Amino acid sequence: MQDTPVQEDRDRRRTRADDQPQPDNKQGAASILRTHPYAIAAGLILVLAAAVAAGLWWMKARHYEWTDDAFIDARQFSISPKVAGYIAQVAVSDNQEVEAEQLIVRIDDRDYRAGLRQAEAQLRQAEASVESADAQIAAQGAQADAAEEQLRQAKAALTFATEENARAQTLLKGGIATLQRAQQQKSQLDQAQASVNGAQASFNAAVKQVASLKAQKASAAANVAAAEAQKAQAELMVGYTRLTAQQKGRIVHLSAAKGEYVQAGQGLSMFVPYPIWITANFRETQISDLSPGEQVDIQIDAFPNRELHGHVDSIQSGSGTAFSLLPAENATGNYVKVVQRVPVKIIIDDIPTDIPLGPGMSVVPSVKVR
Repeated sequence: MQDTPVQEDRDRRRTRADDQPQPDNKQGAASILRTHPYAIAAGLILVLAAAVAAGLWWMKARHYEWTDDAFIDARQFSISPKVAGYIAQVAVSDNQEVEAEQLIVRIDDRDYRAGLRQAEAQLRQAEASVESADAQIAAQGAQADAAEEQLRQAKAALTFATEENARAQTLLKGGIATLQRAQQQKSQLDQAQASVNGAQASFNAAVKQVASLKAQKASAAANVAAAEAQKAQAELMVGYTRLTAQQKGRIVHLSAAKGEYVQAGQGLSMFVPYPIWITANFRETQISDLSPGEQVDIQIDAFPNRELHGHVDSIQSGSGTAFSLLPAENATGNYVKVVQRVPVKIIIDDIPTDIPLGPGMSVVPSVKVR
């Protein structure tokens, strides 16, 4: 079979290419070195510098453990009133820093002060009842003393009448005294006995009345205690109209407004107390060399040019998922091992005052472990 013209032309070009002399690879490399000496030197220097930098980074990085699963944390809570009423004053503004005992919100206290005055009046009334009971006890005690004295006199008269009656009866039997005389002495004896009985009854009644008045005083004293409790409760209600900071912190998400009617327990603001700290969720494979007291370098995502310093405070005893609302149940289903995260509490040594730091802000802590 004869070749086509196209195929013959391809064969001729291949033959000419094979006949030409091929350049030497060593001569080509030397030519490139002679042609671009500075570029090649710069490339070699860059490669060497990168290698040195990588080595230095590795030598430094091996002494640190870091994580980007970290954020600023605090025990923030909601500020709520314990009493209902109209807000008369809002003494703070959004994101304001407050000191302990500083006023935040004041509720109109006129109704509660009226209740306090009523409680004070009830207390005075109860105290007056106690004083009245004391006076009655003193008066009844005097009557009891008078009744006791009358009883002693009646008993003395009874003794004399008994002796007179005995003599009269003896004389009557001896025929010396008359029957009339004996009967008179017997009548006087009976009268003396009746006087003793009456005096005894009066004395007993006076003593019982004193006991009754003392019981009334005890009841009045109990009323005083109840009135004092009501007054204390009224004072608390008045005090509850002033919402103050219990510790130093910052006002966040303020929603209270003057003239607003609020209910007990209604949230008026969030409060972020000091101090704040960092919760860093390290992988469980990273905590073997972590221990409390180790120094930490802290980078804040919101302020990349600021570096803070702190130290490890504590390591949680258990992974974060173990204390979640729905913890993992590895005993059921197909088990797939996943590296867990363990929360580590990091204390910021010097909290800056010129930048706003608060819960939820992302940070990157680096702990020096070696």
